[in-house]
Amino acid sequence: MTKLIVQIPCYNEADTLPAVLADVPTAIPGVDCIETLVVDDGSTDGTGAVAAELGATYVISHTGNKGLARSFQTGMDACLRLGADVIVNTDGDNQYPSSLIPDLVAPILRREADLVIGDRQTGTIRHFSPLKKLLQRWGSWVVRRASGTHVPDAPSGFRAYSREAALRLNVLTNYTYTLETIIQAGKKGLQVTSVPITINPQARRSRLIDSNWGYVKRSAATIVRLYAFYEPLRTFFYLSLPFFVAGLVLLARFAYFYLVGDRGIGRHMQSLTVGGTAVVIGVLIAVLGVLADLSATNRRLTEEMLYHLKRAETQGENCPEGTGAQQH
Repeated sequence: MTKLIVQIPCYNEADTLPAVLADVPTAIPGVDCIETLVVDDGSTDGTGAVAAELGATYVISHTGNKGLARSFQTGMDACLRLGADVIVNTDGDNQYPSSLIPDLVAPILRREADLVIGDRQTGTIRHFSPLKKLLQRWGSWVVRRASGTHVPDAPSGFRAYSREAALRLNVLTNYTYTLETIIQAGKKGLQVTSVPITINPQARRSRLIDSNWGYVKRSAATIVRLYAFYEPLRTFFYLSLPFFVAGLVLLARFAYFYLVGDRGIGRHMQSLTVGGTAVVIGVLIAVLGVLADLSATNRRLTEEMLYHLKRAETQGENCPEGTGAQQH
């Protein structure tokens, strides 16, 4: 029996949540049970109560506002404990049409993918400014390069996860899960694909993006951190390379003048001193890369143990006969 849980992280979404829940399909070919889980991230407008009144199968409430990444991970952990075979994540602001969930989960049901991301086709979104469209394309390109995947719309939060993917992925950052889970999935060998989707008219401005520049800074920091996390040796090699090259050039300059007889006292000693120092710095950075790579091996072993632990602890439940159960 295949169980699908639609998780909806929410913060003050009492006005838009009814439309999101109303649009969730009640039947999908290949799915035997569909449930909904609302993660109320410390809302002050009664979002949790609204979710319960509307018949959400489960409602989990944070005692305070923890942020989108924490809410997402809370929902994923709960869905695993509840026995979900497929988990769909959508936003509480009704940006994504819940009616498209069947298209989103289809590649997972066909066992063609572990993670499916809804491609909003951002170039066609009217309320996106030209700068935002450019930043979206550039950011998605960077994520593709960092993750080794072919995702055209990396920031999209409308996505479906197989149980295997949900068990393998762990959100480490506090800002947003969207970029991180793609990079993790690519580095862990999970199959990632996309399906084209449309979006609903904008109900409100994004609370996650206070400004384009702020979003770029935080997203870039997340990408660099995760790339270094999963590719430490390559990262430190790239960092050491400029020092090696500059150092070798300066040492070659000193050697050239020395060999042609330009050897006066103190002649070209700056090249020798700076070049030697640069090479030493490059060596030290490379050594740090080797140590980080050894540490990464231990991290991979830890992640594997965590995977098996989560798998053992999240043997889930079958679908309940009724809805409206709540967890707080």
